[in-house]
Amino acid sequence: MALIVQKYGGTSVGNIDRIKNVANRVVRTAGQGNKVVVVVSAMSGETDKLIGLAGQLSAAPNEREMDMLLSSGERVTSALTAMAIEALGQKAKSFTGRQAGIITDTVHTKAKIERIAGDRMKQALEQGYVVVLAGFQGVTETEDVTTLGRGGSDLSAVAIASAVNADLCEIYTDVDGVYTTDPNIVPEARKLEKISYEEMLELASLGAKVLQTRSVEFAMKYKVPVVVRSSFNDNPGTLVVEEDKEMENVVVSGIAYDKNQAKITVVNVPDKPGIAAKLFRSIAEANIVVDMIVQNVSSDGKFADISFTVPKTDTRKALEVSEAIAKEMGAERVDRREDISKISVIGVGMRTHSGVASKMFQTLAANNINIVMISTSEIKVSCVIDLKYTELAVRVLHEVFGLAEAAH
Repeated sequence: MALIVQKYGGTSVGNIDRIKNVANRVVRTAGQGNKVVVVVSAMSGETDKLIGLAGQLSAAPNEREMDMLLSSGERVTSALTAMAIEALGQKAKSFTGRQAGIITDTVHTKAKIERIAGDRMKQALEQGYVVVLAGFQGVTETEDVTTLGRGGSDLSAVAIASAVNADLCEIYTDVDGVYTTDPNIVPEARKLEKISYEEMLELASLGAKVLQTRSVEFAMKYKVPVVVRSSFNDNPGTLVVEEDKEMENVVVSGIAYDKNQAKITVVNVPDKPGIAAKLFRSIAEANIVVDMIVQNVSSDGKFADISFTVPKTDTRKALEVSEAIAKEMGAERVDRREDISKISVIGVGMRTHSGVASKMFQTLAANNINIVMISTSEIKVSCVIDLKYTELAVRVLHEVFGLAEAAH
């Protein structure tokens, strides 16, 4: 008998028939003698619909009210899922983030989980109920509703799995597992049997939409074994676990891309100590996550251009902050570009094998793809390129690193 957390994304609960399908799967798992916690997202399209409604009322809606609004999508699904499970003869109880005791910080629209009480859930599990949790949400200490950012139901699931000491956390989605790249771009992309937390973290943060970044961080920190599977079939998924020796033999595990990128450049900043610190402190205070940073100093050493990338959704906010600081520092102007994307090559084997970066750069050059910015870590190389070359870059890199072939 195991304690299993299952998370179902928006497409898996997209309509009543799909919710019934989820209920069947849950009841089957419970029928095998397991205790089950189910974490659900809003029905597909629901969150975007709610954002659209808010947008009709205000160009920049109050973030506290947005959390109140958006948390309703998951509440609807959790109640419907519990009803569907009960209709099959299995006891079930739905819980909101607040009822589950998920306490977060006070950053609205992308809150971080601080602790999980979870007493009511544990009690319900002991009484033989399947617990159905509304994902993506929690409450502050003062009981304001918060949401955990896009893909936050993944984080809810992993955090709950850690809090209740689950044996396994299954993330059900509309794909069979984690692939070497997006199969929609490269049909030959191969499903990975297992992947390390670190590789998954890089893939998630670099644009692979299979798992939310913070959910992988949480799983890695608390060593929660995670499986990514499809809710539409019974195929084995991809296991996300701690790195083992076997994984190091594979130099490159996957290619990720991210079209949700914007580049901000502060032009002709006086090149003095403390300037970059001032700029990025202001950006951080606005809760904007910066990815790549490049500074080019002029030949006379008096001025510099500072370029950095942010998620496209944060462009307006980043631009406002940068323009205010640029004015203060006596910079010439602030430019922005949104027609870019980021392509990344990832693999723990890079630690012990050289030449990945040069191979990547040569391949892009051979296909006339210009590199705008470069960033590296010990297990990844990322390049910013023109948006129109995204698919071509993914295809040629997937091929040159031999990712379609079975792992040796």
